[in-house]
Formats: sequence, C-alpha cells, structure tokens
Amino acid sequence: QVHLVESGGGLVQAGGSLRLSCAASGRTFSGKNMGWFRQAPGKERDFVAAIHWSASNTYYADSVKGRFTISGDSAKNTVYLQMNSLKPEDTAVYYCAATQRLTGYSSSEYKNRDTYAYWGQGTQVTVSS
Repeated sequence: QVHLVESGGGLVQAGGSLRLSCAASGRTFSGKNMGWFRQAPGKERDFVAAIHWSASNTYYADSVKGRFTISGDSAKNTVYLQMNSLKPEDTAVYYCAATQRLTGYSSSEYKNRDTYAYWGQGTQVTVSS
C-alpha cells in the first residue's frame, strides 16, 4: 500500500507564498513520477505540476508557469510545490499524486488524472484578496 501525505497548506494574502510538501510511504513504492493537482469548489480537479525525479523533468500548467516550482527529494520520496505570487484564483484543495512507473510520460500524460494511481487526501490553500 502506498500512502501520500500532503502538508503546508493554509491561508495567505494575494502576492504571498506557500510551500506544499508530499511524502510518499509504503514498502512497495518505487515510482519516479509525482504530480500536483488542484480542485476548486464546483470545478474539476486540474493539473498543476509534475516531475520525473531521475530525469529532473518538470511540467507545469500554463496558469502557474513562472510562479510555481515543483521539486523532489527522491531519497525521501518527497515532492514539494513552491508557490509564489499567489492569486485568489489559486484557492483550491491541492492534491499530491504518484505512479509506480520508473520511466517518464509524455507531457499530455502527466496532465491526465488517470495517469496517477495514488492520491493524497489534499491540503487546502486559500488566497485572500
């Protein structure tokens, strides 16, 4: 069983920053791909960012490019999302996701929720105007 636990969410003013963390645990977890999605009330869960640890390849949604940075510590099975210049429209529940696959995916596959087999419980991010 693989468990993903997010932390770091909270309330921040527009223009501020937050850093989310997601730790993957479980004896069988050896995947190299992790991602972040977000879901605002009444909306679908949308792709935010993804990373392939070995290749250090990163992928971003256009809406966060230049403001958010995804990084990872493969030794700790932990992925981070540094969020700067936050906007009220960034308000959502942020979910961490992972796969067991060792090789990478295409850009479109990273952005597809169905690519990911494991999900965290989510952490709330609220950006006030």
